[in-house]
Amino acid sequence: MTTPLMRLCGLTRDYVNRRDTLFAPRSVTHALRSTDLEIPEGASLGIIGESGSGKSTLVRLMLALDTPTSGHVEFRERPVARGRRAGWFRRETGIVFQDPYASLDPRMTVGRIVSEPLSGLRIAGDHRARVLEVLGQVGLDGEMADRYPHEFSGGQRQRIALARAIVHEPCMLVGDEPVSALDVTVRAQILELLADLKAQLGLTLVLVSHDIGIVRDLCENVAVMTDGRIVEKGDTAEVLARPQHPYTTRLLDAVPALDMHEND
Repeated sequence: MTTPLMRLCGLTRDYVNRRDTLFAPRSVTHALRSTDLEIPEGASLGIIGESGSGKSTLVRLMLALDTPTSGHVEFRERPVARGRRAGWFRRETGIVFQDPYASLDPRMTVGRIVSEPLSGLRIAGDHRARVLEVLGQVGLDGEMADRYPHEFSGGQRQRIALARAIVHEPCMLVGDEPVSALDVTVRAQILELLADLKAQLGLTLVLVSHDIGIVRDLCENVAVMTDGRIVEKGDTAEVLARPQHPYTTRLLDAVPALDMHEND
């Protein structure tokens, strides 16, 4: 049996809420309930569910951006931890967030933004040359390296964010709703770029989305989340064609028929 690239083992995340009154007991929000998940190398996994289902919490724990209440994450059979000990893990992963403008420092040039992982991870080599190379990979001209984020459109800013996510040559790319803030035409272009980058670079792709159509078109495997737990997972075509959990069925029933068959 092939060892998975990433394994999540009994992962949970609880948040203790503030007391309503001085003597009231503290309540607990279970943002993520006990979760086990394996991600094979080279796979494309879509994580779907409504807002508040636990998708983003799962991704933050997966990428060691938060500490689990219990359980652990393994990457190539090596435990993943936060802080200074996660330097090796940062080298292996890249992430693209939902809002391309909020994730880019407006005071920094595109060149500095994209080169941040190279300097932060102390990667040797000609950083300027690598920045120009990766800008070309995401469909941007090298001359844009000396400009600032506010000078670009939303789609261009997301390409910049993508360039920063892959500049250090990670093997896993995670997108947390990476196209939900874009209009329909630009969204299609960025999704096509993601598919091209996955194929060209041999990336393992994890895509978080509430849009079933996007996951259907881009991901071979899917995990369905609700109430902080994965309720169904498997081959995307199989899960969407023959859902086994009532929540998955409700999600599919809520999708307009035109959207589900527009590419048929």
